[in-house]
Amino acid sequence: MSVLTYKTILKPSEEVLYKDKGSKFYGFAVPVETNKQVKKALDEIKQKHSSAGHFCYAYQHGIEKTYYRVSDDGEPNNSAGLPIYGQIQSFKVTNILIVIIRYFGGTKLGIGGLINAYKTTAKLSLEASQIKTLDILILCKLSFDYKDISKVMRVIQKQQLIIKSQRLEMECEVLVLAKKINLKSFTKSMQAFHLIKVEILND
Repeated sequence: MSVLTYKTILKPSEEVLYKDKGSKFYGFAVPVETNKQVKKALDEIKQKHSSAGHFCYAYQHGIEKTYYRVSDDGEPNNSAGLPIYGQIQSFKVTNILIVIIRYFGGTKLGIGGLINAYKTTAKLSLEASQIKTLDILILCKLSFDYKDISKVMRVIQKQQLIIKSQRLEMECEVLVLAKKINLKSFTKSMQAFHLIKVEILND
């Protein structure tokens, strides 16, 4: 079944705090689309909380093809990163980084206690976020003669397409973003004019 929408956050969440036996766990959810954005967000959080003992995180970006990574950052194996990532999966969100930093309170929590603390803080971070459901957008190239420009622009307006770039000469080319959910009706509308070529550039 084709995926038509996805869930994500558009802005960072408020900082959340979870306490257990003196340890403090601060959680942050940040929107990301690339590994470069992940690194930038991690650097900023580490700079703000330079005295924290652990900076554990999980992230996922991509929509139909996703990439993820987890980090325990010195905590026992699989006690931090995977519980955080489990909440990303549970909330069915993508293009997101969740960072949880820990200030040790003097009492060891054990593996079970750590798993619960990181899972709970990740859950609180997601609950503090504004999760949005967005349409998947498909990049399309329209090729047509200049005489057909008014027909093309009418369809673009009716279908609420986003124009990314345009070259309007005798032979025109326009790059547009179309909602995947409307792709079939959009291409049908364009092809009804016969001389207008529609090329899907990413799907």
